[in-house]
Amino acid sequence: MHQLDAMRIFVRVTQTGSFTQAADSLGLPRASVSNAIKQLEAKLGTRLLHRTTRRVQLTQDGQACLERCQDLLADMEEWETMFVARDEALTGRLRIDLPATLARTTVIPQLPGFLAQHPDLRVELSSTDRRVDLVREGFDCVLRVGAVADSTLIARPLGHMPQVNVASPAYLARYGVPGSLDDLRAHRLIHYTTTLGARPVGWEYFDGERYTQWPMEGVLTVNNADAYQAACLAGLGLIQAPETGVRALLADGSLQAVLPAYQAAPLAVTLLYANRRHLPRRAQAFMNWLADLLAPRLTTQ
Repeated sequence: MHQLDAMRIFVRVTQTGSFTQAADSLGLPRASVSNAIKQLEAKLGTRLLHRTTRRVQLTQDGQACLERCQDLLADMEEWETMFVARDEALTGRLRIDLPATLARTTVIPQLPGFLAQHPDLRVELSSTDRRVDLVREGFDCVLRVGAVADSTLIARPLGHMPQVNVASPAYLARYGVPGSLDDLRAHRLIHYTTTLGARPVGWEYFDGERYTQWPMEGVLTVNNADAYQAACLAGLGLIQAPETGVRALLADGSLQAVLPAYQAAPLAVTLLYANRRHLPRRAQAFMNWLADLLAPRLTTQ
């Protein structure tokens, strides 16, 4: 095995903490990953990893080797592309993660145009509301809507996504159209939470000084954006959702906007990628394309 390939495998094993996960993310047999590490250790004459039944950990020499490998691989990738025309078609595999509703309503419909420019590029698209582990799962970049807590990743803020309050015509025909916060006492809210069992936050609105919550009853709690929207269409209650995800439904009358003076806070939209010196051109190109695609739908605050 080429030493550069062995170095890439070694770096991925340290990122995932697992031979099996490294093999899965690289599309290699586990035996190939194990042999690559053995060959690298034999070449260097030192043990790089402590192996346990659950996880692998770096030795002191392994830590020094990792830092050097990361620098060498970054330099090699920069060298390989330094004379490549910037408009040349991209190649290789791009693994990305997007929120499910945004992927379905906004990104995937426009993706054919991007791929037509780069026919040799292969995209692996994860669309889920689960917060994936970018490094351990081998993603080139992820798009997050909402607060970002992981300080170990590089964040590229894109803007903010306005939210709107909506309900189905059938729901409003049954419960009436709310005109004030007090009216919400007679209404139901579909609750959304990333972790079932967590306490719902209620109706969010700006009280003149800060965003706060108005407690509301509800018969349904979901942990998925598509289920959140489907429940609203089914007439199960009011929701507060990103405007871009319900724009078409508002336009065709499937949903109606309510209480425009009491909107939830706009959601931050952020691209995240690993903290490394040189980002692959394919990831840079995709992030620039995605930023341009979303720009008309976002605000500065």
